[in-house]
Amino acid sequence: MGAERDRGSITLMLAALGVALIALAGIVIDGGTKLRAAENANAVAQEAARAGAGMVNRSTAYSTGAFVVDRAQAIAAARAYLAANNLHCCVAAQGSKAIRVTVRITEPTSVLSIVGIDSMSSTGSATASLVTGVTGPGT
Repeated sequence: MGAERDRGSITLMLAALGVALIALAGIVIDGGTKLRAAENANAVAQEAARAGAGMVNRSTAYSTGAFVVDRAQAIAAARAYLAANNLHCCVAAQGSKAIRVTVRITEPTSVLSIVGIDSMSSTGSATASLVTGVTGPGT
């Protein structure tokens, strides 16, 4: 009579373990995807900020010999870099001598889509100082 009561309990246990293993695989595989997306978001934000930080105001450089970064051109260059890479996010001035670029990357999930989580987003940001090392001719 005790054997009849335990009949089928192993099936229930295997089903529960199967669900747990699939969830664990989803966390490992899709967690790696999220980490990679976060790394990419930071890298793209840094690249866009650097692209903007190199925009020297040419009229000031020609007229005075001083190399000054044009903040409006820097923001436009960072936005153009993001647009060229099909990313659209936030580029803003941070004070008068820096720009801040924030990028959000969304990646589809592989395993967690089984439980209704279809994508994961990661955000990266970088700040670039709008200064140059050159102060003018002969200095």
